[in-house]
Amino acid sequence: MRTILAEEITGVVKKMCIDANLYLAPDMDKRIRNAANEEKSELGSKILGQLVENLDIAASEKTPICQDTGMAVFFVEVGQDVHVEGSLTDAINEGVRQGYTEGYLRKSVVSDPLLRVNTKDNTPAIIHYNIVPGDKISILIAPKGFGSENMSRVFMLKPADGEEGVKNAVIQAVKDAGPNACPPLFVGVGLGGDFELAAIMAKKALTRNCEERSKLPHIKKLEEEILSEINKLGIGPGGLGGSTTALCVNIETYATHIAGMPLAVNMCCHVNRHVHVIV
Repeated sequence: MRTILAEEITGVVKKMCIDANLYLAPDMDKRIRNAANEEKSELGSKILGQLVENLDIAASEKTPICQDTGMAVFFVEVGQDVHVEGSLTDAINEGVRQGYTEGYLRKSVVSDPLLRVNTKDNTPAIIHYNIVPGDKISILIAPKGFGSENMSRVFMLKPADGEEGVKNAVIQAVKDAGPNACPPLFVGVGLGGDFELAAIMAKKALTRNCEERSKLPHIKKLEEEILSEINKLGIGPGGLGGSTTALCVNIETYATHIAGMPLAVNMCCHVNRHVHVIV
């Protein structure tokens, strides 16, 4: 049995919060830079160029890529042979508290959905746990801004809707979002499971490397077809027209019930932030 001190987790999470908000993952950065060179619309190309300039300034000046530094979302895989000395949840929240305070990141969390009182340190975080073999803890942070989060959807499709139903629902979700999700978008899709698992899968899908397509041939084909159709909508960068409405479509799947086909679409603007660390 391996023991990890809660304080060690806090230190790791603190740095992750800051790094995630200052630097995009290499695959995300690459997609935006490539799109700036390939965009057919003159205005769209100009906007993408400004996004690239913003990434460069954020990195050099060590300032957030976006003023909405998001709600901290974590996917944590805990090895069954690990013992955390102290509370793991408290340690993660303390890391968020320190990261958002000492990193001068905007605090956007309110303690109650109706009373709307700001917690002033961006806690509590949203944490999804999974127990796995081994003696390590895998921590994946995905700070999520709510401009794009508010445009996300859950569809409870019927099995008879099939592949076309899935394509139509995802494309319709993007079409309905229009400029409100701050395109160009990264589109995460969760297909299968049940109501809540589909949504969790859609959020996790946003963190998959965009250079990696689904290992399932029929899902890989679906990812490519949906991305192509989305980019024919003409919404474009900033919603001002163009051929780059989405940069990537990632679909994650899970077994489901014979009577249903849950589908969740979680959208993220070009600031698709995530950092992964193994402790």
